[in-house]
Amino acid sequence: MKTFIEKIKDAGVVGAGGAGFPTHIKINNKADVIIANGAECEPLLRVDRQVMEKYPDKLVKGLDTVMQITGAKRGVICLKKKYEKAVEALDAIVKREKNIELHLIDDFYPAGDEVQMVYEVTGKVVAPGALPISVGAIVSNVGTLVNICDAVSGIPVTERIVTVTGEVRNPVTLKVPVGTSFEQVVKLASGPEDTHGFSLIIGGPAMGRVENDWTEVVTKTTGGVIVLPESHRVIVKKTAPLDRDYRLAKSVCSQCSFCTQLCPRNVLGLNVQPHKVMRAVGYSNTEAIGDINAVFSCCDCGLCTFYSCDMDLSPGRMVTTVKQALTAKGIKPDKTIPYEVSQMRDYKKVPSGRFIERLGLSVYNLEAPLRDEPVKVDRVRIPLKQHIGAPTVPTVKKGDKVKKGTLIGTVDGDAVGANIHASINGVVYEITDHHIEIRA
Repeated sequence: MKTFIEKIKDAGVVGAGGAGFPTHIKINNKADVIIANGAECEPLLRVDRQVMEKYPDKLVKGLDTVMQITGAKRGVICLKKKYEKAVEALDAIVKREKNIELHLIDDFYPAGDEVQMVYEVTGKVVAPGALPISVGAIVSNVGTLVNICDAVSGIPVTERIVTVTGEVRNPVTLKVPVGTSFEQVVKLASGPEDTHGFSLIIGGPAMGRVENDWTEVVTKTTGGVIVLPESHRVIVKKTAPLDRDYRLAKSVCSQCSFCTQLCPRNVLGLNVQPHKVMRAVGYSNTEAIGDINAVFSCCDCGLCTFYSCDMDLSPGRMVTTVKQALTAKGIKPDKTIPYEVSQMRDYKKVPSGRFIERLGLSVYNLEAPLRDEPVKVDRVRIPLKQHIGAPTVPTVKKGDKVKKGTLIGTVDGDAVGANIHASINGVVYEITDHHIEIRA
């Protein structure tokens, strides 16, 4: 009889919240509390709240499974108060559970940041460079927990629920086979037939990436496909040349420190100070950063870039650049927390609606109802790497017939990685170093 961990590994479950860390490794720990992350703080996305509404039983079962694996005595489903339908659906089930509870939070950005969530639930702060397990917690996206429930029943991850919104006539949340092209999902939402002048954001508008190749595909971690005009502020900010941001930092930054004052990680006592990074860029002097260890606590939420800066600069991008440079040099963070949590934290939470307005996305902040019936496609291109770690090694060859759920790629030995499976019935049409294509 296989263990839960083995079943989860076999099913290829990875973090559905976007990071994509192999779940069988993440939950193979002892923990005090398991937190189900249902905050979905990124603007415009509607996946997590609808997963909680539609699959509350599976979510609770998946959470209970992880509690059994880790020995945790407490399970907490953390979601926003405004998700009233999800709260109602879950409350009826949780009342029957002894060690599982709901934790309702306000509608602020970035509520879904796991360090914010750990503090909301436990009152503990995760140190720079540390993981929630360092304070006895494991945070798992609600979609991941639903996939864990399926995995225990022998059902692998072959589909992904994704919100398609923005410049489309019918914003919608779809259940699509992994490997479905962005072009296909946009078409299902009645998006623009002529893609000229439009770009895609994959994920959420604040932390997602810009993609101009519409033939790229949905993976296990894709939560959103947002169509925006190329001229939209969010697209322009995300695609601006880095040297332009450097020049602006040198010539425009007034050191007002608004970016630091509203930084959610700074408010937790982690001393993230984007304005000092901007000062260092302006002076061309790294010593001007001050506590360089603090940059490791930046969560790349983009609040400083898209909301705080009255000069329309990109302090978040500067902090990320410094953090990447330090990591490339092999410098590791000192896992200490320099300050206490600010008593002003509740007053510095940025309301999601205000953030959406500042992003210029209010016109797109529409409902995107879930179509629960899986989308049918005639071809998929399944990436060999949809997760943190090593890419999978194909276990099939060109011309093989496969069924939905057939194992088509696995990871060598004990390498960090995750299995992949056929997401439709068909024939293996192509195998490359990057993907396996299957045609119905």
